Amino acid sequence: MEDPAPDRMIEAFAPAKINLTLHVTGQREDGYHLLDSLVMFADIGDRVLVRPAAQTSLEVTGPTATGVPTDGRNFALMAAKLMGVDAAITVEKNLPLAAGIGGGSSDAAATLRALSELSGRAVPADLMCLGADTPVCAHGLGAARMRGVGEDVTGAPGLPILHAVLVNPNIPVLTATVFAHLKHRENPAMPESLPQDVDAGQLIDWLKGMRNDLQPAAMEAEPVVAQVFSALEVTPGCRLTRMSGSGGTCFGLYDDAETAAAAAGRLRETHPGWWTVVTQLNTGG
Repeated sequence: MEDPAPDRMIEAFAPAKINLTLHVTGQREDGYHLLDSLVMFADIGDRVLVRPAAQTSLEVTGPTATGVPTDGRNFALMAAKLMGVDAAITVEKNLPLAAGIGGGSSDAAATLRALSELSGRAVPADLMCLGADTPVCAHGLGAARMRGVGEDVTGAPGLPILHAVLVNPNIPVLTATVFAHLKHRENPAMPESLPQDVDAGQLIDWLKGMRNDLQPAAMEAEPVVAQVFSALEVTPGCRLTRMSGSGGTCFGLYDDAETAAAAAGRLRETHPGWWTVVTQLNTGG
């Protein structure tokens, strides 16, 4: 295989991962929790750019770059090491840190895709060494169901685009802290069959019967998450409010883009210190 051209650059999109549901169904003997989650991806996210290089380097830029590690703890660098490909990597951070929307995992998945295109090497099949969210982020931009400790990922076809507002209080919420506050670790899974060929309203109605079992724990660990939830919940036209992942990003779902944009504008006025974006989910599906 010929070395890639030295001036070649590959860009990959690293979308925000939204856990529409997150059921904690058990805990293994090794301490890892078993999950059942319906995931969609947003049309906003980070960008990863890679170029051939004699040795791997990393530059982190963007509006939310502050606090992102640039050493071996960075998921993009971990992905490059796993691929065995040297490259100059730039990650443009647009997603908040430790926000429950898979920023680091999505960066890792985007880096894997970009390095695979750059080098011609296949992405490894086992990605659990890059964290529980990386397999679902590497699955593609369509909706997916993730189970087990994150390794069991299947597509969830036939689901519509959803209009959403994402809000984060700009306070990192650590997953380990949230799980430490979790009181019930064995809860019912989602139904075996997920909705298919439904419209947005029907899917939202179905989602209302599901849960994020980490939501109460996150609110206990970081009470500001409850403030975010309450602020979203009362925006006009909000059909459903829930926390994504282990927090602290919460999302509101709306019937149309105009209603979502109005809600986001209102939240930016009342809470200018919060990260608030209007987005669409499942646009890649």
